[in-house]
Amino acid sequence: MEDILRSIYQERASHSNTIGVVMVEKRQKAIPTTDTFDVILLIIVKENDDPVFVKHYSYKDKKAAMHIVTEKQIHDWLLIGNNKKIFDWLYNGKIIFDRNESIANLKHELKEFPFFGRKIKMGLEFAKLIRRYTDGKAFFDNYHYLDAYNHVVHSLHHLARLAVIENGFHPEVTVWHQVKQIEPEIYKLYEELICSEETIEKRLELLFLASEFLIHKRTKIGTQHLLEVLEEKEHWSFNDMMAHPELGAYSVDLGILTEYLIEKKILSVVNVETKGQGIYHRYYKAPEKLS
Repeated sequence: MEDILRSIYQERASHSNTIGVVMVEKRQKAIPTTDTFDVILLIIVKENDDPVFVKHYSYKDKKAAMHIVTEKQIHDWLLIGNNKKIFDWLYNGKIIFDRNESIANLKHELKEFPFFGRKIKMGLEFAKLIRRYTDGKAFFDNYHYLDAYNHVVHSLHHLARLAVIENGFHPEVTVWHQVKQIEPEIYKLYEELICSEETIEKRLELLFLASEFLIHKRTKIGTQHLLEVLEEKEHWSFNDMMAHPELGAYSVDLGILTEYLIEKKILSVVNVETKGQGIYHRYYKAPEKLS
């Protein structure tokens, strides 16, 4: 198979812009890491007009997909976690070209999972968890139980991913398999939501109570990254927070996370007078560091 596809990746590997080439072969039909393709060729480049360029090929009775991806896009995916397949490709793929051992170093970094990277990822997952939990609770309070159920399923998924990261692992495509081994308490909660014979209203009621405890338990570690950034200066406008290179990754979830932390008295609001009478600029302040 590699011989047949060699002409495709060799041309790319000869370019000075190419950092490395990884080949991923389909292993199990039940795990869709290759999107049903028999082979994925992941070609990582320094720069490209498009951050992601995909081309499909047929050979014999098989099919292959070539993904040309910029180095920056790879790092964005690894940070934000919105392309779960990339972890599998880098973990299990075969390196067939590696300029200056860049891919080998990346794989090593993934396995080591340095704590700084974990802090950011835990912050992002916690923000998504709060978004889903808050929206789900609002739907529940307004008797929209199916919409609430959908958000609760997603909130449990983010809670599961947060628990996996907290334990020093990257969440994989099969995250519930990981959680069953690492955090059986969360797995049991998910199982009860899906399999219980109680009414949907009763299931949700119990889940919200249990989730509130589990969220509280992880608030400190889930907000560590955000609070450390906010300690850099006395107070922040929301726009300044969004413009910060590390906080921008929180995207649309930063607002709801900020309000959640104010409600829990972890962040405080600082009102600064404007030229308009009775109107104030709203700023946000992290708690004082304990000496």
